[in-house]
Amino acid sequence: MKKIIIFLLLALVIITGCKGKQAQTEQAVVKGNSDEPAYGDALIVGSIGEPSNLIYMLASDSASHDIAGLIFNGLVKYHTDLSVIGDLAESWDISKDGLVITFHLRKGVKWADGAAFTADDVKFGYDTIVNEKTPTAYKEDFLQVKKAEVIDKYTFRVTYEKPFAPALTSWSGIVVLPKHLLEGKDITKIEFGRNPIGLGPYKLRKWTPGQELILDSYREYFEGRPYIDRYVYRLIPDLATMFLELKAGSIDMMGLTPVQYTKQTNTDFFKNNFQKFRYPVFAYTYMGFNLKHPFFQDKRVRQAIAYAIDKSEIIDVVLFGLGSPATGPYVPNTWPYNPNVKRYEYNPEKAKELLKEAGWEDTDGDGLLDKDGMPFRFTIFTNMGNTLRKNAATIIQWRLAKIGIKVEIRALEWSTFINEFIDKRRFEAVILGWQIG
Repeated sequence: MKKIIIFLLLALVIITGCKGKQAQTEQAVVKGNSDEPAYGDALIVGSIGEPSNLIYMLASDSASHDIAGLIFNGLVKYHTDLSVIGDLAESWDISKDGLVITFHLRKGVKWADGAAFTADDVKFGYDTIVNEKTPTAYKEDFLQVKKAEVIDKYTFRVTYEKPFAPALTSWSGIVVLPKHLLEGKDITKIEFGRNPIGLGPYKLRKWTPGQELILDSYREYFEGRPYIDRYVYRLIPDLATMFLELKAGSIDMMGLTPVQYTKQTNTDFFKNNFQKFRYPVFAYTYMGFNLKHPFFQDKRVRQAIAYAIDKSEIIDVVLFGLGSPATGPYVPNTWPYNPNVKRYEYNPEKAKELLKEAGWEDTDGDGLLDKDGMPFRFTIFTNMGNTLRKNAATIIQWRLAKIGIKVEIRALEWSTFINEFIDKRRFEAVILGWQIG
């Protein structure tokens, strides 16, 4: 698991849905004949990042999870009102002490290769994620399980050592794997991560590196054939370019930047041809530190940096007010959110005091803090194509310079950023995002 400290959270994602000329025509036809939806067509979605691995438990990036979420299912899932409902599990029983969950699985569900889904697939996935040789950031939730057992072909039971609040929701999408295809194999060394077989509404047809992924609907999907026949995930590493593609009709949907949402889509063209949506999601943006770096091993230094950054400034300037500072990964007004977590309000004088306590002072008068002859300078890494993160890094750079810390900013191509720097922990600090559940 990456050793990072989260201190900045911007919890808002904005998506726009396309109506488009073709969609308008279809809508007119529907209005004139029937209110029933029709099968067919394709949805083309833009993304700045390319998936790294389509095995859910091995992937740590949102691009991989976007696609894996269309191919795989969990035992439970979130409904549109954020309540927990069944997915591969029809129902479940929870013991009075909250330690035992018994899942009753759907019958007749098939993997995309035609094999039957059973409780053995859930147990196999569980055994895989808790295996010490499986490199996953999601292991900890499943290490809380004292015992996992297959009761029968369609019943799976887990027993916890002690009460665990996210016990039920932890089974929402990461664990289930096809035992008949993966048993006895090292999932980190096979092609399954680039050519998976799942249970979800879509099947991967083609992956052209650096360009696109094409998925076809799974006609035998247990919840019914998807109405959209094809899902195209186009890789466009720059949000400004992606926005031009949206305007030209080359893609149907993308996430908007705050300036695109508030300024660039308030035209008659967009109002007549597109729908845009704004809603809270379980997601946040953070700056994280590598705790193996000597600068950040002292908690007082991390606290000082938190005090030195004006989070409200970033929200107002970078996000045009479309966000909120937070103290943890959970959205306010949801059950796991803790409003009593300590907040680090903007206080540069407090930051200077803490740094002095930690031994950082400007001993040579050059305006830069130093300790034992070493100046306090570090680099913030982030990904190319995301102007929000780069702009946030620029504000952080400016604020930290005011307390004597020199910051460099380095933006990298997405796959290089993840595979060569994040996964290998070759960074001092990063600005990244994370999505919960």
